[in-house]
Amino acid sequence: MKSSRKIAIVAIAVIALIGAIGGIFAIKSNRQANSNSKPRIVATTYAVVQIADKLKLPLVGIPTTENQIPSRYQHITKVGSPMSPSAEKIANLHPTAVYSVDVLKDQFGKSFKEQHITPHFLNLSSVTALEETVTQMGNRYDRKAEATAAIDEIKDATAKAKKKAAKHKQPVRVLVIMGLPGASYMIATNKSYVGNLVSLAGGKNVFNSNTQEYMQPNDEAIKKANPQVILRLEHAMPDMVTRQFNSEFKSDPMWKQLSAVKNKRVHDLQEPDFDATANMRVATALDKVSNWLYPSGE
Repeated sequence: MKSSRKIAIVAIAVIALIGAIGGIFAIKSNRQANSNSKPRIVATTYAVVQIADKLKLPLVGIPTTENQIPSRYQHITKVGSPMSPSAEKIANLHPTAVYSVDVLKDQFGKSFKEQHITPHFLNLSSVTALEETVTQMGNRYDRKAEATAAIDEIKDATAKAKKKAAKHKQPVRVLVIMGLPGASYMIATNKSYVGNLVSLAGGKNVFNSNTQEYMQPNDEAIKKANPQVILRLEHAMPDMVTRQFNSEFKSDPMWKQLSAVKNKRVHDLQEPDFDATANMRVATALDKVSNWLYPSGE
């Protein structure tokens, strides 16, 4: 009887040991599976594509755009324009994450809910917001080294621009305007991304706001401000917007009275370096704005 009990106890111990070993192998297998599984990321704007490229992230979907797509994403499925991406195409890619920018949040409506897609909206409203977003993405996808290198590049460009501006006693007065395809234009305040570039470059935006990124133009206010430099943002349908701006500046005598126009200090801002939101070309964009505000030799 005692020997039977001993046999039973030994059998139970062996079963328990086998179970424990099996559990350890199962945990290891799960960890390996998780570490080997790749994220399936869809980027619905060109700015997000730029971030992904800097961080060397794999993408399964990219926006339909005329901008030059990085070579690593040349053959990736296009999911439609940033303003109206296709929820059906995105769903067919079985993404683990879909990224857009917060200013386009209203574009993701009923069709995305029907496909059970919940996009992540990145804050790219300023250079600081871009740096924070890149850091977060680097942490999430184990790309900390790439994120740090990208941010260091931005900080170096910012330091260079500030050093250049510090040599001048008075900040340059700057007007930033954003063209609207088929319409007129809006004034970009200090709260806009390009307005933020102006501030970092040591310029003074002649239209400030505590809350608004853009405001309606006012001829009298523009004349009174008399900007020394005018930056014309033409990120959407640039050819059309450039023609509109040229026609506006030629037909309205107000522009000819401004210091910026008289001294030929009017500059056109276009993609890929410039956009309505921050992107990974910020170092190049900031360098250009800095040189426009404070040309070498002045």
